[in-house]
Amino acid sequence: MTHFLDPRSDMVFKRIFGEHPEILREFLNGVLPFENESEFIVSLEYLPGEQVPDIPLIKNSIVDVRCKDASGRQFIVEMQMAWTNAFLQRVLFNASKAYVRQLEKGERYEMLCPVYGLSILDDTYEPDPDSYYHDYRIVESGRPERVLEGLRLVFIELPKYRETRPKEARKLRWAWLKFLKEAGHAGTQGHATVEEFREQVGITEPLRKAMSIAEECGFSPAQLDRYDSFWDLVSRERTLMSGKFAEGRAEGRAEGRAEGRAEGRTQGLAEGEILGVLRAAAGMKVFGMELATISEATGLTVERIADL
Repeated sequence: MTHFLDPRSDMVFKRIFGEHPEILREFLNGVLPFENESEFIVSLEYLPGEQVPDIPLIKNSIVDVRCKDASGRQFIVEMQMAWTNAFLQRVLFNASKAYVRQLEKGERYEMLCPVYGLSILDDTYEPDPDSYYHDYRIVESGRPERVLEGLRLVFIELPKYRETRPKEARKLRWAWLKFLKEAGHAGTQGHATVEEFREQVGITEPLRKAMSIAEECGFSPAQLDRYDSFWDLVSRERTLMSGKFAEGRAEGRAEGRAEGRAEGRTQGLAEGEILGVLRAAAGMKVFGMELATISEATGLTVERIADL
């Protein structure tokens, strides 16, 4: 019996969502926070993707697909296998860059169209265990109904997704997230069989087609080797990141009682919060930000940041 390859992997994700616009269109209509059908994507075209920078720890962790619909709205869809505090700034930066690049010199600002950034995370960053869906917009403080349109960022934490009886309005979102999270486990011990999974999740033709594309039998031996290599690399990166965070904790405990407490007194932070600042600074440094910029954002000294 055939099995599904995990659609979170770079090769499978790209094949499903980067080569089949009708699948991507339904996926976006299902998971994005559109309020009514008038906002649904009717048709779309792909845009060139940007090369993910060859940065230690994250170079194999991000897969993205870019497109725009008939009204000009742009969508940046990312599958992220790991999370650091710097990723939020990275997503905001990429969405902002896409927004700005819509205009040629001399064109009117009225021609700008909204940009959506959708990040599917195979990791968690929000401590609330019941909160998996995060929708960021620019709103007036104290009056959230007043929205400044232009950028909208959505983060979905797959490990937290537990919904088993979705309301009809959310059934499409449920099916797509279940597909992403569980397709690779179908047929293994403790999970639904492949046929049971196909019956549960295949509620629309695009979903059924996505499952067919993900079938292991549709990939060559060389592609399957690449698939295995992807998961090996992701596992290695997660181990390295976990090791760096463990080093940060040990360093925070060792230095926190001296330098850390001094930083905490000057910034009004508890020792645990200092560790969070150090981790954020380390993430910014990994992305190549200037030390002076990191210092201004975190309050740490340039010397302290250089030692991270």
